[in-house]
Amino acid sequence: MNSRVKAYFAATPPAVRKELKKIREAILAAAPDAEDHFSYGIPGFRLNGKTLIWYAAWKNHVSIYPMTDAVRKRFARELEGYKMSKGTIQFPLTEPIPLALIKKLVKSRAADLLQG
Repeated sequence: MNSRVKAYFAATPPAVRKELKKIREAILAAAPDAEDHFSYGIPGFRLNGKTLIWYAAWKNHVSIYPMTDAVRKRFARELEGYKMSKGTIQFPLTEPIPLALIKKLVKSRAADLLQG
């Protein structure tokens, strides 16, 4: 974990930090070759020099991005009930973070990057 990612984690409340760590671990499990990246003020990962995913903590949710239309369509049924906007999926902090789903999303996103 690079120093900017560490600083970002340290600035979050302990309960949120715990969820961010779970998300980070899920991303790395899905894309073990991904490298830490920090831009736009949030942590993320790059794969083969391209942005794979960012993840961020907010007051009431955590988000992952960018999630393309293609990825969101592939997992539309599993994403039902989650708030989404262009490229973003929000997971409320009042519910368990769907780590298995995040792994699937990351694997799908990685496959798209490697193809394109």
